[in-house]
Amino acid sequence: MSAAAGAALRAAAARTVHRIAADGRRLDTALAPELDAFDARDQALLKALVHATVRGYPRVARIVEELLARPMRPRDRVLASLAAVGIAQLDTLRIPEHAAVHATVDACTALGRPRARGLVNALLRRYQRERDAIHARLADDVAFATAHPRWLAAALEADWPERWRDICAAGNVEPPLWLRVNRQVQGRDAYAARLAGAGLTAHPHPEAPDALCVEPAVPVSALPGFDEGAVSVQDAAAQLAVEWLAPAPGQRILDACAAPGGKTAHLLEREPGLGEVVAVDIDARRVSELGRGLERLNLRATLLTADATRPADWAGGRRFDRILLDAPCSATGVIRRHPDVKLLRRERDLPALARLQGQLLDALWPLLAPGGRLVFATCSVLRVDSEAPLAAFLQRRPDARPVAPGAAIPSAQRRIFPGEANMDGFYYACLQHVD
Repeated sequence: MSAAAGAALRAAAARTVHRIAADGRRLDTALAPELDAFDARDQALLKALVHATVRGYPRVARIVEELLARPMRPRDRVLASLAAVGIAQLDTLRIPEHAAVHATVDACTALGRPRARGLVNALLRRYQRERDAIHARLADDVAFATAHPRWLAAALEADWPERWRDICAAGNVEPPLWLRVNRQVQGRDAYAARLAGAGLTAHPHPEAPDALCVEPAVPVSALPGFDEGAVSVQDAAAQLAVEWLAPAPGQRILDACAAPGGKTAHLLEREPGLGEVVAVDIDARRVSELGRGLERLNLRATLLTADATRPADWAGGRRFDRILLDAPCSATGVIRRHPDVKLLRRERDLPALARLQGQLLDALWPLLAPGGRLVFATCSVLRVDSEAPLAAFLQRRPDARPVAPGAAIPSAQRRIFPGEANMDGFYYACLQHVD
C-alpha cells in the first residue's frame, strides 16, 4: 500500500469515528460515505480500523486524554478521533507500529490539518515510549480497564455483581458469524455439507436447530446460495425467538417492532402453513429493508409501517394467536455486534426505553386472542429495560400469566448473557392470555 493510500484510509477512519462520537450517527451510516473511495481490500482495512477504534473507544479515548496536556478544542475533535484511530492501531491491531504511526500522522494532511502533524506524531510516539506506565496509571479507571462507558460498567456491576466484568469482556470481541438455514430450501446438515464443499467450516448450535456458526467468518458473498435465499445471517440468540413462539399451522402471528425482519422471516421459514404473519415497524425505511429481505427468501407477510403503540390505527380488529414484541431497548447485549452502542447509548435513555416497553405491552396485549401467547424479547443485558418493565406490566394485567413455551423450554423467562454458548445477550419471557 502506498503512503498516500495509507493516509487516506486513516483519514477516512477518523472522519467515520468523528461522525459517531461527535454527531451521534450509527456506525454503518457513518462509514458508508467513505467506502466508495477504496477497493475491496482497502475497504476491509478501513472497516477493521473503524471497528477496532469504536469497540475500544472508551479505552483509547481515555489514553488520548492522558496524553494531551489540555483537552482539544471542539473544532479539533476530528483530530481527537484521528488520535484514537492511531492509539487503536498500537493498542489492539496487528499493524506494524512504524507504518501505523507514519500513516496516521500523514492523515493530518489528508484531513486538511497539516499543522497538526507534530501534535499527532508526539502523541503516538509518547504512547509508544510510555505505554506500560500509562497503562499502570489508568489501571483503576473503569473506562480504560473495560473499554465500556463508566455509566454502563456501573449499571452492569449493579445488576450482575458476580459477572459484570465477563459481560464487558464479551462485548470487546469480534462477533461470530451465525447463519440461519432456510428450512424451505434445505436442512441444516445439508447446508453444512454445502459449506464444507466450499471449503468453509461450520458447527451447529445445541439450542437453535437452524443455526450454524462459520469459523472463521467470511463475507456473505462467500456463502453458497445466499442470494437465492438458502441462508441468512442471524445470531443464534435471536433465532431462539421462533422456539419461544412455537408457531403452529393456521395461526395468525403479529411481529411488532419487526424490522429488520430476521425473526419475521424465520417464522415463515419454520412454519409455512401459518394463517397470516403481520410485521409492524414505525420506520418506513426499515420496513422497505424488511420487504427486500423477504423477497430474497421468497417469503410473504403483511408489512405495515405504523406505530405499534397505536394499534387502533392499523390492527383493524384482528386478534392474534401469537405476538412477538421484540422491544426497543438499550441494545447492551449486542455490543460485540454493534460496538457503536458504547458511544451512542446514554444512561438518560434508559427510563424512556422502559416507559416505551410498558406502552407497547399495554397497547398490544388486547390484540392477543384468549389462550394466545405473547413473547417479550429484548437484546438488553440490563434489568431496567427487560425484567423491570415486564414485572410492572404483570402487576397491571391479572389476565397475563407467565408460562413455559414447551418441554424444550421449561421456564417462562430466560436471561442469555453475551458470550453464553457463543450467543449475543438476550432476554426472553412468555406470557399467556388467561380469562
